[in-house]
Amino acid sequence: MSSTGRPLHPSLQAVNDSMLEGLGQLADYFGYNRVIGKMYGALLLSPEPMSLDDLVEHLSVSKASVSMNMRMLENLGVVREVWVRGDRRKFYEAESDFWKILTNVLGARELRDVNQALDVLEGNIQHLREAIPNMDQADQALANYYVGRIDQMKDFFRFAKLILTSILERSRSINVSDIKRIDIE
Repeated sequence: MSSTGRPLHPSLQAVNDSMLEGLGQLADYFGYNRVIGKMYGALLLSPEPMSLDDLVEHLSVSKASVSMNMRMLENLGVVREVWVRGDRRKFYEAESDFWKILTNVLGARELRDVNQALDVLEGNIQHLREAIPNMDQADQALANYYVGRIDQMKDFFRFAKLILTSILERSRSINVSDIKRIDIE
């Protein structure tokens, strides 16, 4: 069934179902629930904005689930609320700039998670360094070993932060629509 409620041609329905399932699986892979991916897919494939009620009917999920997941999609910057003349309900459409989606998600979640990991690692190193003087020799040796290993991990997360920050900074000057084909060898 289309977002307008009319039955789709069988080929269109098959592609629609495949896309929604695929985007649901992709969302699941990245740690979100499948409904988020399916909601984004339904909005992406809909030529017209959809209301929460439209999504409930189209995806056969509860209104509470659609409402909660819509807030998440809005916070990630992958959908936006739009005004529809003559209707008081909230309507939404998908962001179709995939580079913008990538940078929104990287900035909103991945960079935040890397920063949190760095904070935890630094806190653990600081805790050990303060405790080492009060340890016996064997525990000091083990604590120093821990500090070395945690430092290695911290270096990795610093590198990840550098990469993410570089991608986010460079994304401002990249117009992905200008790129028609990328050959990877």
